[in-house]
Amino acid sequence: MLPTMSTEILQVDNPATGEIVAEVPYVTSHDLDDIVSRAHDAQRILAAWSFEERVALCERWIVALENRSDAVARDITLQMGKPLAQSVGEVQGTISRARAMMALAHSRLAPEILPSKDGFERLILHEPVGVVLDIAAWNYPLLIAVNVVVPGVLAGDAILLKHSERSPLCGDAFAETFAEAGAPTDLVQAVHCSHDTTAALVAHSGVDYVSFTGSVRGGRAVHSAAAGQFKQVGLELGGKDPAYICADADFASAVTNMVEGATFNAGQSCCAIERVYVDASIYDRFVDAALAEMKKLRQGDPMADGVDVGPMAQPAALGLLDAHVSDAAERGARILVGGQSHTVDGAGRYFEPTLVADADHSMHIMTEETFGPILALSPVTSDAEAIEKMNDSVYGLTASIWTGDLERARRMAPQLRTGTVFLNRCDFLDPLLPWSGTKDSGCGVSLSHHGFTPLTRLKSIHFRLPT
Repeated sequence: MLPTMSTEILQVDNPATGEIVAEVPYVTSHDLDDIVSRAHDAQRILAAWSFEERVALCERWIVALENRSDAVARDITLQMGKPLAQSVGEVQGTISRARAMMALAHSRLAPEILPSKDGFERLILHEPVGVVLDIAAWNYPLLIAVNVVVPGVLAGDAILLKHSERSPLCGDAFAETFAEAGAPTDLVQAVHCSHDTTAALVAHSGVDYVSFTGSVRGGRAVHSAAAGQFKQVGLELGGKDPAYICADADFASAVTNMVEGATFNAGQSCCAIERVYVDASIYDRFVDAALAEMKKLRQGDPMADGVDVGPMAQPAALGLLDAHVSDAAERGARILVGGQSHTVDGAGRYFEPTLVADADHSMHIMTEETFGPILALSPVTSDAEAIEKMNDSVYGLTASIWTGDLERARRMAPQLRTGTVFLNRCDFLDPLLPWSGTKDSGCGVSLSHHGFTPLTRLKSIHFRLPT
């Protein structure tokens, strides 16, 4: 039975032009039982496959994605405005991340055999959790989804992929390419639905695990919808990621990385650099260098060659960015470049790459997630002050330290309340390391061998052997 499509149609506009680039019908709450039932049927088939067969499926899926990589990259750019070169890079990065998780899977999913004990056989099995609901965000529409989809399939799970309303075609791409790769029918389903229907799907008794990537508000809604179901919920939420530039840092590298870390993907990254604390002895020099670097950025049509910064994906973003910049200026910060929303050739929703100097924690720009191409700088006089200010946030996703002193970084890292601490890099996910957050940045984990944990159930085998 196919879902009965709603008369309600999701329309997606191109943030660079305003033109409608996708129209997708919603499923309704009446379809959820059938969708979940079909997922369970597919999952039972996959669970009977050997691990090697699941790996081979994922290998074929990679081939299917590669075969349509140009079209998928174009769809990313048209739906959310990422410069096309970055979208091409995201397709390639998705394949690389999938391969990394495939390489980890065998050792993580294999039975754990306990030390021998006379008369007994004891082992721990990692069984599939069942049906996984992956609610994926639009800002990295392939990379975020693949963190759950490929490890889930390797573990033997079925995936319901509810992609953002900003990027539904990316959900379709996952479902279609897994079908092309020979997955059991309906193993990976793209489910397009309203917020209310999504909440009903989260609460559905046939959904065994929910992974959500998005805003804090969205995370609270998902957590609330799952309440009382005794199912795990993984929440990867926002960030207000800080950096500390020490006096002995590689100056040129730090400047380049701070500007790129704040403006890549138009700053629409949960781990984007949003606030930078610079040693006071180099602060003025750093401000000048960051200003020069910021002025080099090229903003415009994301389908054009050579564009560094595209439009803002969501219509509401411009109002928030305007408010943060205005608040900072009113409270004494210096807006050195940018700070204005604008159009390109009379169309689109763009916000200028913006550098804000002399920011402090009385300003929204240092305490609330901005999610735009804005870099805010503030001077500090000691490591202790930097640590205090870096921790002064409701978020705790990543933090970066920029210094030539490895021991200093090792001393500071345990004092920073974040999921990841970088040294001399930022805004990067290594698939062999767990991705997690603290405080309002969420709970749960993806990537690394730990990323398989919420996608599996432990089963103890405790046999007294026949005599």
